[in-house]
Amino acid sequence: MIDPPYFAVIFSSHRRAEPGDGYGEMAERMKALAAQQPGFLGIESARDGDGFGITVSYWATRDDVTAWGRHAEHLLAQRFGREKWYRSFSLRVCRVEAARNFATESGT
Repeated sequence: MIDPPYFAVIFSSHRRAEPGDGYGEMAERMKALAAQQPGFLGIESARDGDGFGITVSYWATRDDVTAWGRHAEHLLAQRFGREKWYRSFSLRVCRVEAARNFATESGT
């Protein structure tokens, strides 16, 4: 990760539970595709047993965020999300002004 400022895109969603609907494959494809885009800095994601999840992706500039949002394959994933994968979602774009990290030597 680079030093701030940079941008965080916070995507929180409540997923419909439908095994075999292609969601997992598309999610993995979007992570791999995002990592190839200019300005991509990283991604963190978690989902609970009730289907609520949060994914935060990090980008160098606001223009990088906009370009990712308009990527053709990402637009297709967004459409599928609205049509079949999510009961609800929220998207927030934030400028990160400060960041701190902590980890023990062993990482535990």
